[in-house]
Amino acid sequence: MVASAVFILDLKGKVLISRNYRGDIPMAAIEKFMPLILAAEENEESLAPVMSTEDGTHFLYVKHNNVYLVAMTRKNSNASTIVLFLHKLIQVFIEYFKELEEESIRDNFVIIYELLDEMMDFGYPQTTEPNILKEYITQESHKLESQTRPPPAVTNAVSWRSEGIKYRKNEVFLDVVESVNLMVNANGNVLRSEILGAIKMKVYLTGMPELRLGLNDKVMFDGDGKSPATKGKSIEMEDVKFHQCVRLSRFDNDRTISFIPPDGEFELMSYRLSTQVKPLIWCEALIEQHPGSRIEYMLKAKAQFKRRSTANNVEIIVPVPEDADSPKFKCTAGTVSYAPEKNSMVWKIKQFQGGKEFLMRAHFGLPSVKSEDPDKRPPISIKYEIPYFTTSGIQVRYLKVVEKSGYQAFPWVRYITQNGDYHIRLPLPMDTNKLPEI
Repeated sequence: MVASAVFILDLKGKVLISRNYRGDIPMAAIEKFMPLILAAEENEESLAPVMSTEDGTHFLYVKHNNVYLVAMTRKNSNASTIVLFLHKLIQVFIEYFKELEEESIRDNFVIIYELLDEMMDFGYPQTTEPNILKEYITQESHKLESQTRPPPAVTNAVSWRSEGIKYRKNEVFLDVVESVNLMVNANGNVLRSEILGAIKMKVYLTGMPELRLGLNDKVMFDGDGKSPATKGKSIEMEDVKFHQCVRLSRFDNDRTISFIPPDGEFELMSYRLSTQVKPLIWCEALIEQHPGSRIEYMLKAKAQFKRRSTANNVEIIVPVPEDADSPKFKCTAGTVSYAPEKNSMVWKIKQFQGGKEFLMRAHFGLPSVKSEDPDKRPPISIKYEIPYFTTSGIQVRYLKVVEKSGYQAFPWVRYITQNGDYHIRLPLPMDTNKLPEI
């Protein structure tokens, strides 16, 4: 990767702060960036993360809140690496300033220049871990204090963890968090489904411990495609991405996830499963519409998972016509409210036990005679969180902590499944009085 310069711009393209790393491109070239963005927006083109001018200047950028982070180069650079570096910049700035926006940039010029100098040298990324940067770039009343000698972690092979960390109680918290993306059409057929998973950790351990994690992933048990020599269910993950602390060579050799962890919170790995997912919370709707008079809804929600599990804070968000009024609701569980600012009604069920089924009926006045275009109606959206449950069936088989002093460590493991983009299309309205009472 070679980035000639990095800029932070406001939404109008005005330079808030910049750092010239190589001096091979005039800094005034940044003035060509915003016209490229505006031209793409006017032509209703999809905005690509890379914009180029006729003279071969490339702008790679990320928009965050009300600022643009832009890297400029004329080299044949690795675009994905530069964009990843810009995302790392955002992460570091948020660690320092809590929020990255134009005002926080203006308030922290001194420390931002220091961070830009430490994180990149002559266009090449250097230290990008916030925890390590905070050890020798500190901020007090917008003033900077720098140690003359960098901490050992900067020159150490393990750049993400410092030496000399001590805790009275040594603990490891591991969360397996899965999000379910689902799209169901008006006929009840699943059009798209996938599981996006992440293993997130909080590590409070003394010294330089080595952790070893075992999962029931098929690939992790056997790299040769043979069936794993273990009991129980195994799953096959796709698009597995690891934190830099994981020893990839060891994983390639014997499928062991072995690592010296950063201190505190971090994401160890992420994965995806594109298997057909059974909808965990199923919702059927019947709509009875009388233009110029009223519209009625009948909804049935069912928890399609085992009875020993419970979904918490379930929200079923159902779109209604913009001019609907005079709402009346009746349901067998939870509460229903009208959210006119969203043109929706929201059915909330605090605890939804597996195998249970609930009904809801809604009545709205409908002064408009004109019918809605069914193709333009937004779908039903469902939000939920199911603790102690994973859709994929992933399991942590073991989590070992090895440290030369031999102290006892306490590992804690949790499983959580939650909604991602979870949508069910509404059926066409009926014009007869067929909706049952509840």
